[in-house]
Amino acid sequence: MMIHDITAKVGPHKKRKRVGRGEASGHGGTSTRGHKGAKSRAGWVSRPSYAGGATPFARRFPKRGFSNAGFRTDYWVTNVRDLEKHFDSGATVDIDALVKLGLVPNAKLPLKVLGAGDITKKIHVVAVAFSGTAKTKIEAAGGSCKAPAEKKTEKKQA
Repeated sequence: MMIHDITAKVGPHKKRKRVGRGEASGHGGTSTRGHKGAKSRAGWVSRPSYAGGATPFARRFPKRGFSNAGFRTDYWVTNVRDLEKHFDSGATVDIDALVKLGLVPNAKLPLKVLGAGDITKKIHVVAVAFSGTAKTKIEAAGGSCKAPAEKKTEKKQA
């Protein structure tokens, strides 16, 4: 007998375990939950970091130093080789144009242009940040690098 003969008769899916359907089912009584305690009752949830009363992992070690991670600025990045490949000479490249082509997922983060690759086309790039090599390569090809105009927010006067 081969495995495909077995699955043809039995079917591809395992039957669901129906707990709490009487003693004859083999899963009656405590419904496979053991006896008493919070784990046997509905609504019990364990916190992922809970260590059963032991000192939690995060508190076992001393804390040292300082992290700037909360103040980091995230960017969508693109390289000059991508601009060379996807844009014609004289084009204006900004975050919306890159989203339209699928080079960046969305316009939620600011754009940074990096210098990997070469560029020969004269294009005008609007981005929040440029690496030094990207700026020199774009300007050497006759293009321009410009930061977008910042949106001014009005302060509420009390």
